[in-house]
Amino acid sequence: MKDKIVVALGGNALGKNPEEQLQLVKHTAKPIVDLIVAGHEVILAHGNGPQVGMINLAMSTASQSEAKTPEMPFPECGAMSQGYIGYHLQNAIREELLNRNMAIPVATVITQVIVDKNDPAFQNPTKPIGAFYSKEEAEQMVAEKGYVMVEDAGRGYRRVVASPMPIDVAEKETVKALVEKGHVVITVGGGGIPVYRDGNALVGIPAVIDKDFASAKIAELLDADYLIILTAVEKVAINFGKPEEKWLSTLSSEEANQYIAEGHFAPGSMLPKVQAALKFANSKPGRKALITSLEKAKEGIDGITGTLVVNYK
Repeated sequence: MKDKIVVALGGNALGKNPEEQLQLVKHTAKPIVDLIVAGHEVILAHGNGPQVGMINLAMSTASQSEAKTPEMPFPECGAMSQGYIGYHLQNAIREELLNRNMAIPVATVITQVIVDKNDPAFQNPTKPIGAFYSKEEAEQMVAEKGYVMVEDAGRGYRRVVASPMPIDVAEKETVKALVEKGHVVITVGGGGIPVYRDGNALVGIPAVIDKDFASAKIAELLDADYLIILTAVEKVAINFGKPEEKWLSTLSSEEANQYIAEGHFAPGSMLPKVQAALKFANSKPGRKALITSLEKAKEGIDGITGTLVVNYK
């Protein structure tokens, strides 16, 4: 084996409905398997924004219908999205491996990611989830359910939840054992199901953990060599979209912190990717993070393209 690599795949790359996702994962599987063919150990993480939103909306709509289906708590919606996305991904990767005469087991681990229930993020929920509502409907939900509702760009009111930082992964030993046995593992889907410790219990909490930070955490816990964060562009840029736009092949800790302070990376887009990459690269000497597109992942590992985030100290 060459390197142990955690690959963080964006939820938007998986489509917005089951039919679209089923087709897209066949495309996704090819560059993932390219890394395996090259001799790397690959652990796959993924986002779930469109998917968990779809599930949450369906459950909320059903609960308000004549059928009066019980409303599904948000952590359970996250668990559903992990299973649904994992089912499609593991089958697509397995099929691509078999097409190349590689009988390697692929498994999805329904993963709980531990957060601090006193994380300051819970005092300032920012992640919108679910459907849009009128002001009157939003006020009713605040009164009846205690939701935090905010106006969203003139389109109506949406529920917002916190985005706490991951501090541990409950199933890390399970993932380690599978990786050591040579399995391809899909884990921390959608950033993981957010839970907090209460004695021996793990209690689900309505929140969205950023999948890039969760990917960095599982990469750290697995002692991975590389974290690859996949995005829509081949490299990170400063002054993105401006005449003085500059694409970056490498990004040191000092440069990254400077560019973050100067506001070069958009929150909710490139900023968490750079921050997560930086967090992993700084967690232990020799660790590297790569930000690039799915199609360029292997070329990035080979040093041909992508933005390599490193700690030179």
